[in-house]
Amino acid sequence: MATCQVRVLTLNKDDNLERTLFRLEKGWHLRFILGPSLHASNVRLFCNHPRDKTEPFERATYYELEWKSSTGSKSDSHDDFSEISIVTAGSFNYFFTIDGSGHNANGHGYFLVDPTLSVGTGDEQLTMDCLQCQSVLAKCLGPFHEWEGRLYVAKATEYNLIHLTPIQALGTSNSSYSIKDQLQLNPMFANHGRQSTFEDVERLMRKMNQEWKVLCMTDLVYNHSADNSPWLMEHPECGYNLENSPHLKPAFLLDRILSHFSMEVVEGKWTHRGIPPVIKDEGTLTRIKEVLHHEILPSHKMHEFFVVNVEDIVRRFRHGIEENRCISTNARSISIIQDPQFQRHQCRIDMDAALKIYNIDRPGMSSRTERIQACCQSLRCDVEAMNSERVNALLDHLNTAVNNFIANARYRFLNPAGPKHEKVSKKHPLMHDYFIVPEKYQRSLAAEEGFMYGDSAKYIFACNGWVMNDDPLKNFAEPGSNVYLRRELVGWGDSAKLRYGNKPEDCPYLWDRMKTYTEMTARMFHGVRLDNCHSTPLHVAEYMLDVARKIRPDLYVVAELFTAHEGLDNLFINKLGINSLIREALSAKSSHDLGGLIHRYGGQPVGAFIQPRLKPLVPSMAHALFYDQTHDNQSPVTLRSAFDMLPNSALVAMACCATGSNRGYDQMVPHHIDVVLEDRKYMSWADWDFPDRPYINQTFGITRAKTLLNKLHFMLGAGDVDTGSASERHNFSQVYVDQIDGDTVSVTRHNPVTHQSIVLVARTAFHQPKDPTTTPHIRPVIIQGVIESILFEIQTCHTEAYAYSKDPDFINGMPDYYLKMQENIPPSLSKLVSVETSPDGKFSIVNLNTFTPGSVIAFKSVLPAKAHKAILELRRGLGQFGYMMRSYSGRTMFDETFDTSNFRAIVSNLTLADLNTVLFRCHSEEEADGKGFGVYNVPGYGDIKFCGLLGVSTVLGSIRAHNDLGHALCNNLREGDWLPSYIAKRLLVHPGTYHLGKWFENIFHHLADVPRYLIPSYFDAIITGAYVILRSHAFSLMSDFVADGSTFVQALAIGSVMFCGHVKNSRLPQLSPNLAQPKPPTAGKETKDCSKKTGRVTPDESGRQVVSTKTGDTTKLSADGQTESQEQSCLSLAAGFPHFASSYMRNWGRDTFIALRGLLLLTGDTTRPGKLKKFLFSRFIILAYGGCLRHGLIPNLLNEGPGARYNCRDAVWWWLQAVQDYCKMAPGGLSILQDLVSRLYPQDDSPAQAPGVCDQPLHQVIQEALQCHARGIKFVERNAGKQIDEQMTEPGFTVEAGVKWDLGFVYGGNEHNCGTWMDKMGSSHIAENKGKPSTPRDGSAVELIGLSASALLWLDGLHKSGHYPYNSVTSYFNGNEEEITFKEWHDMIRYNFEPCFWVNTDPVPDEVAPELITRRGIYKDCYYATQFWTNTQLRPNYPIAMVVAPELFTPERAWTALNSVQHVLLGPLGMKTLDPHDWSYVPYYDNTVDGTDAKIAKGFSYHQGPEWVWPIGYFLRAKLMFAKRLESSRPGILKETVLFIRTTLTRHYEEVMRSDWRSLPELTNHGGEPNHFGCPAQAWSVSCVLDVLYDLEKLETPVTLQPSKSTDNLTIAPV
Repeated sequence: MATCQVRVLTLNKDDNLERTLFRLEKGWHLRFILGPSLHASNVRLFCNHPRDKTEPFERATYYELEWKSSTGSKSDSHDDFSEISIVTAGSFNYFFTIDGSGHNANGHGYFLVDPTLSVGTGDEQLTMDCLQCQSVLAKCLGPFHEWEGRLYVAKATEYNLIHLTPIQALGTSNSSYSIKDQLQLNPMFANHGRQSTFEDVERLMRKMNQEWKVLCMTDLVYNHSADNSPWLMEHPECGYNLENSPHLKPAFLLDRILSHFSMEVVEGKWTHRGIPPVIKDEGTLTRIKEVLHHEILPSHKMHEFFVVNVEDIVRRFRHGIEENRCISTNARSISIIQDPQFQRHQCRIDMDAALKIYNIDRPGMSSRTERIQACCQSLRCDVEAMNSERVNALLDHLNTAVNNFIANARYRFLNPAGPKHEKVSKKHPLMHDYFIVPEKYQRSLAAEEGFMYGDSAKYIFACNGWVMNDDPLKNFAEPGSNVYLRRELVGWGDSAKLRYGNKPEDCPYLWDRMKTYTEMTARMFHGVRLDNCHSTPLHVAEYMLDVARKIRPDLYVVAELFTAHEGLDNLFINKLGINSLIREALSAKSSHDLGGLIHRYGGQPVGAFIQPRLKPLVPSMAHALFYDQTHDNQSPVTLRSAFDMLPNSALVAMACCATGSNRGYDQMVPHHIDVVLEDRKYMSWADWDFPDRPYINQTFGITRAKTLLNKLHFMLGAGDVDTGSASERHNFSQVYVDQIDGDTVSVTRHNPVTHQSIVLVARTAFHQPKDPTTTPHIRPVIIQGVIESILFEIQTCHTEAYAYSKDPDFINGMPDYYLKMQENIPPSLSKLVSVETSPDGKFSIVNLNTFTPGSVIAFKSVLPAKAHKAILELRRGLGQFGYMMRSYSGRTMFDETFDTSNFRAIVSNLTLADLNTVLFRCHSEEEADGKGFGVYNVPGYGDIKFCGLLGVSTVLGSIRAHNDLGHALCNNLREGDWLPSYIAKRLLVHPGTYHLGKWFENIFHHLADVPRYLIPSYFDAIITGAYVILRSHAFSLMSDFVADGSTFVQALAIGSVMFCGHVKNSRLPQLSPNLAQPKPPTAGKETKDCSKKTGRVTPDESGRQVVSTKTGDTTKLSADGQTESQEQSCLSLAAGFPHFASSYMRNWGRDTFIALRGLLLLTGDTTRPGKLKKFLFSRFIILAYGGCLRHGLIPNLLNEGPGARYNCRDAVWWWLQAVQDYCKMAPGGLSILQDLVSRLYPQDDSPAQAPGVCDQPLHQVIQEALQCHARGIKFVERNAGKQIDEQMTEPGFTVEAGVKWDLGFVYGGNEHNCGTWMDKMGSSHIAENKGKPSTPRDGSAVELIGLSASALLWLDGLHKSGHYPYNSVTSYFNGNEEEITFKEWHDMIRYNFEPCFWVNTDPVPDEVAPELITRRGIYKDCYYATQFWTNTQLRPNYPIAMVVAPELFTPERAWTALNSVQHVLLGPLGMKTLDPHDWSYVPYYDNTVDGTDAKIAKGFSYHQGPEWVWPIGYFLRAKLMFAKRLESSRPGILKETVLFIRTTLTRHYEEVMRSDWRSLPELTNHGGEPNHFGCPAQAWSVSCVLDVLYDLEKLETPVTLQPSKSTDNLTIAPV
């Protein structure tokens, strides 16, 4: 069964992709998704592709597409998509709006759908890559009844597409492309007076398709019509004539001047000036140029068409002054207004403007007459200056025109590459005319100028042509173009350029005529070639091709474009639906260039990655119709040599695209078969030996070889593995080009299903070889695999026995060249090469012994037996992932078993801790295990970020879509098995991942037997498939919020696996052995070698190994056979990667509990029994840190407990917030308050206690923390000094915290330490900031006020509900111990908070230190800070307090303050840590810089401006929280806020999806600029953004952007 291919196109704001090409096939699906810039927009999407097969395509009819979602998320559109089922061939436009309208496009683009080409009575389908086209000049076919015999030459030579030049009546020149009557068949096809009809042609085309299985196409010529077209004289409005295009009159006059001069040269009238009719040298051209410049052109005064008559202007100006007429114009300047009829001296100026501007007061004038004279003189000067400008512009045009005239004459009479006419004549003038003048109007030059006006003007037509390097989107015949005047046109004097206008109504007859012509063509032919496409008006071609496709929906359209820009080519392709662009091998200047063209024009690289059926839609290169020679180019015999004809054609045949040739090439016609001059007939086909003139057979020229090459090309393109679906035939789609030496090229076509290869080697001859019978040294050709056979070997040979003589009646080729050939032979019988097999049998060595110029050989190679078997095993393994892999026969291989060896079965037993090992772990985490592993280093690339599969998967993802097989990782895989071995071995050393490691070991064992060039492809398939399943398993263990969440949610939630793991040198303190169930997990601790113990190794239920002994005892074993004693192995949260991953730097109290809610609580599953591991991790972490409580504080750095530092004031409050969140979110969460905490330090000064020695319920530990703060905390850190902190000064080691009971605010710290998250300590001797904290924030920090209020309010509620035994703390007041209830404490904070922290928008009386206020409408950062000026600094900390304790804030004030944060501090990814107006603000962090600037030395600016990511989560949550509270009083604010949040988070989505770490960074520099000194992956950054998404999802009334609905047809103008 065919699998549906889906291509995904990401829409981005302001995208204009009209010059980007996207190719699709019928039967595929095109899926649109929203890019980050549109995630917060109301996107309406429209497309003009029909909704089903029954609907006709109408270019201006668009359908609105419906948005769907693949997730259960209500709050975001990250996974919204819209999909089109591709049912119709052609080019289609899509656009989208974001303003709710259906017409104001914000972005747009096109996609091209290839046609379905069918032949035979059974509609056998041909792919475009297997087309072989032969171009035939229709006029050389003779009478129609002789066509079949002449066309059968193409069929017999295995062409399956014939291109006929126009079959219509031709003009006087007999050029194949100068059509006299588009609606009449060429009379020359008549048979003895019986005129054939278009119906006859249609019947023949049908026969060729059904019986010969050959398609036919012809040209559509829209740009011009022959000079003798009778219908053009009847409808002169259809051409550019001097009546409807009067701007061409000066160019016409110049054309006639030059034409008359040319005739005077013919008549010898200039011989006395050294200009005879025979042009022999450059000197004659120089003299022509001088005569034209100095005599001919000046005498005709052509400037008079462009300038004004100064005297007349001044006279009328004076008259206007004297009559004192009223002036109403507002003009400020004058300019020459061109006479629309281009008459001499008829240009003018705006006289009213002149009177207003120049008729002014003239101070110093003594009389009115004198003033008028001065006004006239001023006008005269300016008009003369304008005239001078116009004259100079004309002189520039005329100078260019003369230069082009001389250049044309040089080409025609002197250039060896030109025709080299003997002398100037009427037939061969110096330059052909640009205008078609009826004979009756060909008179004297003066008379011809007179014909420019009046009725005669409409019968004088501009010729067509093309302009080199011109903008093809501009019509060179329209007003504003000077192409004709400057003689820049490469003109076709036999054809008049047609004038369509902008729409059918502008020239109804022409549009109707060409519409009929198009319909007739589409009925007869399967395809069309757009002649002169780059000069055809796009809107005309669009209209006509729409007409053609109504007749033949699967029309094959080709064109030859000369835009010189790929983007411009794509614009034509997109607008017109061009399927193939004609390319030519003869454009290559060397064999190296030719090899480059083969590589460029199609195919994937050999060994390309296996692509999923759903993948991004990436820009394509235009499909090529690659000719060895086109019909309008010289023969290779002329351009190169006769010996190059076979290798040139052979190399073209190996291209993975359509190919083409010119009739006559195969017969080695040595000259150009001219589309204008050729009047002989082609020869007919003969099936017999030794045919006489006018017949040919396989022995003529290279015909037999070309037949083989066409068969080969068809097989390579059509494929030889039948999968049961024509659209899924697997062809030889992979290409490799090897330049063996300067003349020898090898091309490999590889079949990715069978892994068979066809290798063709050709020796070119771009120049006539000195000795065509010799073979120089050519390095051996290495062919992967075993050469099964030689398909053919061919030598081009020359004989003196025959000589070429041009036949007067029939087009004939050279008889003096012949071929020596062998077909389908074993390598041992080759006469050209010898073949050796490598010792290991993996490749073949081909020695080119007798490989003369013009030689070609083709090999078929297959895999060695061992590799053949290995790939089958790999495909079986990949089938376990769900890949629809194929066997060599094309049969689907999909493993649906679920035994213990199946990958999915193994994965189903993995815990989250195991997944951390399998998917992630940075270098230091891995190194801490002591197993000898770290991250993998790829030479030429560097370290992969993670040891687990995400690391290598991320790298592979960046190279897969573009098949970047030259990437260092691919090189490493081809060079050795180190990376696969690394992946398997690191999993084998961990008991939990042992079975998975074995699975990888087994499959990689087979991978090692695969040819090296295929290893990157299969390795990627293994890793990618495994990663997808492992990641899905991880999500299955998480909450519905994650499992059913959007891509964004899951990308963040995977951080819970990334950051959460067990690291041996960063253990959590051991929990109490008396802890109630469930107990913490345990892991083995190696003690002794028991590998010799009797018994057998078997897996237990968890997948770990146990040894069964004779006595029945069981002992846990490690993966390497060591006995293990068990110890707790609770998982811990790394603060960030790579700096905070292991040892004492891993576990930070503050970071852990800020990150815990998002990473472990939101992702925990509350609905499915047995999947509560995340809550258990949270429980164990909370209890472990609680066991380390000392002095009423939670450690800053945990360092496994005994090494903890208690130098922060905020960790305990974040811990309490985490306990609160756990109790509210975990199932039965309140039970944690009764859990036993094993106190490490029961007393502040006691030594560390063993687990279980001193157990307390958690609620007692919480109470102790509060009580300590209530009574005050002050101590000096133990071991104070350099041994614990090299930077801190002595006063900084004093830790102080407590409560200011007049306000209820917790406080602490001093100016020598930094006890909150802004904890940078100065370390520069040079800048003298060593030991000075950058941000002490002592006193009462705003977020700690909020956190403490949150804890008090929560505990008060718990006490009232009977879940917490305490309701108060005690403290000393005036020497007396007094009790303060939680409610009293909380009310105190609430009462005093805004009076102390709010900075009013306007100054108020009794304001404290107003001189220090630099920003109003905010909340202070601190209260009573020692550095008092820092109290009123704007920092991103008060939104934290808003989220945890919203009751402290007046909603309106909170909203004002949040807007201040938004406008001042909000960055793309994070929040500025300081107001940019502040003197201390530095937006960059660089820890390596040292100098005298204390603000930046040694990273002193860490929290003084750089944009930290985690605070943005609290800011956005605060916005959402207070928008909900204000919605009733300010309707609409909630929706506005939701949209703002979604817009803000688009950058975070972009970052987490593209980061090599697949995470969010710790911080950025200004404007989101990456900071390379912080962590690129930070736990709290990820957690806090995930918190926002959760809050959005949990809105009681979800605010969502309504997806657009499908509507009726929307007819609008195309974008």
